Amino acid sequence: MASIAEKLSKCLDGCAMLLDIDGTLLDLARTPREVWVPPGLAATLHALHERTGGALALVSGRSLNDIDLIFAPERFPAIGGHGAEMRISIGSEAVATHAPPMDQELKRRLAAIARLSPGILLEDKGYSLALHYRLAPHAEKAIYEAVSLIRADLPNAPIEVMPGKCVCEIKQAGFDKATGVHELMTHEPFRGRYPIFIGDDVTDESVFAAMPSLGGLAFSVGRHAHGVAGHFDEPTNVRAWLASLIDGKASAVP
Repeated sequence: MASIAEKLSKCLDGCAMLLDIDGTLLDLARTPREVWVPPGLAATLHALHERTGGALALVSGRSLNDIDLIFAPERFPAIGGHGAEMRISIGSEAVATHAPPMDQELKRRLAAIARLSPGILLEDKGYSLALHYRLAPHAEKAIYEAVSLIRADLPNAPIEVMPGKCVCEIKQAGFDKATGVHELMTHEPFRGRYPIFIGDDVTDESVFAAMPSLGGLAFSVGRHAHGVAGHFDEPTNVRAWLASLIDGKASAVP
């Protein structure tokens, strides 16, 4: 992988860097609100943004507002809400894609699942709803059973259940991170570039699978996912590797 890394560092002006946030750039925390941006990461992202001619984007299940809150006062191009919304440049306004908001009555029914146990944290992302159980791991089975019962009661509801790392997320069907990335790659300055995607979770697998059709490469974090070109052990390795791309001394991806 050293040769790939070296080539990337020498041709960043032709690349598009697409980066997941939680578990990829940032270390996972006990709750979604407890994640923090390590010193130096914002500077690395700004440098990559400059070296790629603006073709750097954060790709997350979080909303754009939430992404901006985490990285404040910094601001980056981003795909938010698993492809539901997008900001193509630092200075542009966020735009919604073709993703419809989740039905409010369905949200209320799903939100009630958080009452199953103390420690289950509810996160309303607008286009999706997440039930975090890192503080209540014993509740995992009960959460998924409750979601299954609601789905059985609403067989025609266009929703998808996305298992994650100590989280069960439910969103409208018809869009995901891959559809967001495909849309982003049709816009300048991303169009015609060589995309590099790094992600860690199940929700990133759609982008892993999309990279060949986009002529790019994918790397996973924490595991060697199917179809990736390599993997990192943890986010600190990702941050170090991204920094190494800037100084032209790119290290190998394990």
